[in-house]
Amino acid sequence: MTVLHFTGIKGSGMSPLAQIMHDMGNEVQGSDIAKYFFTEERLRERGISILPFNPENITADMTIIAGNAFNDEHPELVRAREIGATIIRYHEFLGDLMKKYVSVAITGAHGKTSTTGLMAHVLNGYKPVSFLIGDGTGYGMEDSHFFVVEACEYRRHFLAYHPDYAIMTNIDFDHPDYFSGVDDVFKAFEEMAQQVKKCIIACGDDEYLQKLQAPVPMVYYGFGEENDFQARNIVKTTEGTTFDVVIRNEFFHTFTIPMFGDHTILNALAVISLCHYENIPADIIQQQFSDYEGVKRRFSQTDIGERILIDDYAHHPTEIRATLQSARQKFPEREVIAIFQPHTFTRTQTFLQEFADCLAEADQVYLCDIFGSAREEAGTLTIRDLEEKIPASKLMQVEDIAQLTEHKDGVFLFMGAGDVTKFKEAFENMLKTEETV
Repeated sequence: MTVLHFTGIKGSGMSPLAQIMHDMGNEVQGSDIAKYFFTEERLRERGISILPFNPENITADMTIIAGNAFNDEHPELVRAREIGATIIRYHEFLGDLMKKYVSVAITGAHGKTSTTGLMAHVLNGYKPVSFLIGDGTGYGMEDSHFFVVEACEYRRHFLAYHPDYAIMTNIDFDHPDYFSGVDDVFKAFEEMAQQVKKCIIACGDDEYLQKLQAPVPMVYYGFGEENDFQARNIVKTTEGTTFDVVIRNEFFHTFTIPMFGDHTILNALAVISLCHYENIPADIIQQQFSDYEGVKRRFSQTDIGERILIDDYAHHPTEIRATLQSARQKFPEREVIAIFQPHTFTRTQTFLQEFADCLAEADQVYLCDIFGSAREEAGTLTIRDLEEKIPASKLMQVEDIAQLTEHKDGVFLFMGAGDVTKFKEAFENMLKTEETV
């Protein structure tokens, strides 16, 4: 059996793909840096070997799946070429794998991970599903019917996919280190639309998605009356959200989701739209909604005494606003404290004022140093540039975590795409220690 070696196995897409291939009976191993990432937990649970980067990991009879964070000059990839091992880029390998199933690619500037997790969970109540979620979670079944995949627009990687269905949540400017502006992002989505085989399900409340041209039917969902699938009579509580779904002006069903914020209603509508297209009964959809527990690092809640800690991947102004809205719905009487770690210097520079504006909606803001990335490790900007734009905000290092204890019964939103979880864990450990003293 050919060994599949994943160079950069801890990546948010690489880790779940390795899990899928392992679950399908393949021999899987991988390599990465020593630093801990939450994406490695599921690999270790499966006993998948994670090695340090080393050219000696590579043998000629392997197939090397190369993570997109690493260029062709990575020592393992150089070694692979030298000895004639097969090298396939992550997105190309995934694109080929999807062809064997009824594939659902979920893309958009925001909401991909949450919608992918919800879609996989709901479809699995109807027929077997393999899935790849960008929170580091994957599951593979050789004879599954559906394959649900989070499809990232960065560097136009999603153009390696030709899915049966595409869910498009929104178009917004992000990844300023690659895209020149929102029009460039739109062009990428328009290219993607040309490759869909059966149907595109798009948020009709998004002005850019409304302009898309596609060779397949387009179904729109959202709050606006012009949408094919519309949410009406919305009731928000501290337990979740209930709403009616109207399909082309005819009542379909009333759904309740254990989630908070307008964006979660839109995510649910996307899932309902595809399920309706696939003739999946409403009672199955509702049952799957009812026991859905969410994905990693998306409004993940930990309660310690009177304090509530929320871990969230929000790293763009639009996402921060959505997370704050969720917190206000679920905890209307509580003080909301934002602990934010910007992710990449280019994104921070591009959206500096937008970050300041949305974070100012929290009751108190703490700012952590900018987290670089494998693609971009330094910049001229510092966290002080953002601090100056947010009145009464405070800078924080991990060793300063005790200052959060001033907020006795607050909701603490730890937000960012870097390693902001280390701040949450330090605070959590401090509170647990206090409880046992």
